[in-house]
This record gives sequence, structure tokens and C-alpha cells, in this order.
Amino acid sequence: MSLIPADNHLAVMAALFAIAGIAFLLEKTRVGALLTGAVSAIFLAIFASNVGIIPSSAPAYDFVWTYFVPVLIPLFLMKADLKKIFFETTRMTGAFMLAALGTVLGAIVAFSLYQLPDYPAGVEAAQLGTREAAATAAFTATYIGGSVNYGALMSSTGLGQADESFASAMTAVDNLYSGIFLALLAILPSLNWVASRFVQRDHSQGEIAAEKTDPISAASLTLSLAYALIIVAIGSFLADILDAAVEDAGRKWKFAIISVLSLIPATAMPKTMARLTGGYEIGIGLSFVFFAMIAAGADVMSLMQLAPVLFVLIGVMLFVHAIVLFGLGSVFKLSLPELITASNAAILGATTAPALAAAKGWKDLVTPGVLVGVFGYAIGTPIANLVFEFWPG
Repeated sequence: MSLIPADNHLAVMAALFAIAGIAFLLEKTRVGALLTGAVSAIFLAIFASNVGIIPSSAPAYDFVWTYFVPVLIPLFLMKADLKKIFFETTRMTGAFMLAALGTVLGAIVAFSLYQLPDYPAGVEAAQLGTREAAATAAFTATYIGGSVNYGALMSSTGLGQADESFASAMTAVDNLYSGIFLALLAILPSLNWVASRFVQRDHSQGEIAAEKTDPISAASLTLSLAYALIIVAIGSFLADILDAAVEDAGRKWKFAIISVLSLIPATAMPKTMARLTGGYEIGIGLSFVFFAMIAAGADVMSLMQLAPVLFVLIGVMLFVHAIVLFGLGSVFKLSLPELITASNAAILGATTAPALAAAKGWKDLVTPGVLVGVFGYAIGTPIANLVFEFWPG
């Protein structure tokens, strides 16, 4: 039982949006800025659920899984012009591909070392695959493309619906570790014994000029959301056709299909897409709602039991990611700032990568940091789907 009944769909949805809104407000405080809004949304939802304010499961949560998660993909990929990413950020794109490789290898190594518990009774393992496969794919997705890819894999593998406590523990530990990893990246340039092992480049001489965009308006917000919904509708239709041809193939590759469809207009008509302002901002807001929904299913006792294992797993994964990225980056003569920005874009996304670059005075890495972060949105889901499909067992 909860103060807000599970069958009061409007009230449950209002609570999720309220939690997301409070998380944005907390992000403006000193402590909230350190935690980030995503972590605040997670903690608020865990608290609200475990003290009985909101339900731990509700039909409204299924609505978020079904409609909000896929819509995030085109919203985040509206400016993903692949021509610009490849031709204007050559070294950064190479560094980001090394970061993605490090993420995949790190996930494989980490989850090969541990045997996670089986799915709960009543869940068809044959339909969902093993928990290791789903968890490996989800962390691969989030450490290449962030929350949009993470949500897509949690949905397509069924892990989020199959075991809400485990999914919530994954989300909470992931966000906490991301903050720790960001702090480590920030202090790396001050370690002379690390910095001396990389080629030196001056990154303080300006940046690639960003294109001017129209201001956010009611029209641009409406058109951006309409565009995202159309992409999702077409992608879902194609996934249904694929399902009819090959059993479960459409369900597994639905989000990859949506990602590809989103990239076509972004690459073919970049100037037109640049006028659809506000899509990214809508996506950030909906992603906070998604985090709150995930965390609402967390049982605190279960989370405490699972957290130590997940801390070890993610620690191993990020350690391998760093070894691969910085090791190969040194061989390919990439600078330490380029590698740090690429790692930041992969692990934390297109928002923090340019922020850290700007704070460090790496002016010519600010815009490339955004672009490779967006590139991560584009490739995270397909790569993670491949990891899930070919995971042994």
C-alpha cells in the first residue's frame, strides 16, 4: 500500500514528474550540483517508494517504459550529424572509438568474473536471456551513450521489468560511480607522472565554431516532440514487421532501428534539424522521469545486498576501460586532454564532457566533446545489442 495508489495513473505520473522537477532544483544547490540531478532523482524516488508515498510498481511505470524510453532516442539524436562528427573532430572521434572499445572489453571482463543470481521465479529466462547478458549490455550501453541507451537496453532485454530491485541497484550504483570517475578524470592532468607519458598539444586556442540555432519556442518544442514521435512510430512499425519475419528479432532490435532512423535526417538535413530546438532539453527532463521510475521499484534491503557486487563489477569495468583507452591512446599519439574528454563523453555523456573541457581551459575540445557525446547516443544501443546477442550462455 502507498499514499498514492498504483491504479491512480495520473497521480503516479504527477509524482514522477514532481520528483524530476525537484531534482532539477536540487541541481542548483552546492550539494545537488555534486550529486547531479540524475542521482537526486534516484534517491528521492527510492525514499518516496520505501516510505510509502509512491507505489513500487504501477501501470504508469509501464507507460514510461513503453513510450518515454524510445522517444528519448530521437530527441537526443536530432543534432547527430555524422558528417560533422567524422570530419570536424577526427582525433576526438578516434579517441571516442577507443573509449567505446574500452567499455565493451571492460564489460566483458567484469561480468565474466562474476556469476550473478538467476532471474526471479516466473520469469522466462529463454525469453529474456541470462541476467549477465542483460546487465552487461545495459552497462555497455550507458558507458558509450548514456541514459538513453541504458533505458533502451533495460527495456529491450526485459531486465528492468523482470527485476526492479536489481535494475534500481544498477541505476543507483552506476550514477554514483559516474561521479567518482568524473572526479578521477578531472585530477589526471595534475599528475605529472601520468601527463608526461602522452603527447603534448595546446588545446587553449579556441574551438570549432558552433552553428547558431533558433531560440527555443512553443513551436520548436511541439515540432521536436512530433518529430520524435513520428520516428518512434515508424521504427515500431518496422520492428513489428521484423518480428513477424523472425521471432523476437523486432523486440530486440527495435531501439537500434529507431537510432538508425533518427540519424538519417540529422545527417542528411542538418540545417533543417538545427531549427528544431528544445528536443535535447525535453529529453533531459524525460530521462529524469525515467530514473525516478526505475528507482521507485528499489527495495532498500535488496539494494544494500546487491550494491557491493555491483560496485566491484563497475569498478573492474571502468578500470579496464581506462587501461584500454589511455594505453592505446598513448600508442596512437593522442593527447591526455583528448583522451579524458573522450572518456568523459562515453561514461558521462555529451553534457559533462564539454563542461570539463571548458573548466580545464581546453577550448578547442569543447564542441568536439559535445559531438562525440552525441555520437555515443547513436552507436551505444546497436553495440550493446550485439553484446547481448552474442553473450555466451
